[in-house]
Amino acid sequence: MDISRINSEFYQAREHFSYVELHPTTEGKVYVKTVLQPSSQQYYSVEIHFPDSYPNEMPKVYIIKPEINSSPHRYEAGNICYLHPSMWNPGIHNLLFVIQRATKWLAKYEVWKRNYNWPGAQIKH
Repeated sequence: MDISRINSEFYQAREHFSYVELHPTTEGKVYVKTVLQPSSQQYYSVEIHFPDSYPNEMPKVYIIKPEINSSPHRYEAGNICYLHPSMWNPGIHNLLFVIQRATKWLAKYEVWKRNYNWPGAQIKH
């Protein structure tokens, strides 16, 4: 886990999103908390967890509140599929990208809640 890169990306993300916090874990790692509002109706509390191999492996994004019990494009562990893992590129993708994609995922989730149809392109995996 490249802590200095995460720290740099954290400051960049704070320039674009009003609420982004960096927190330590008990294992000596870090994770990010943010609140996203994809529509005027709902705020979501989100956590972004970095794998040991970050930036070579994409972070995992969890929607903390409100709890999402079921939806498409989520893994069994509860993290969302904001990008197909084969598309992650550590040379161009970063924390800001992850937050932007999580916001997009939440906007699509809002549509799905209304009509049970996930908008946009989808890749099976």
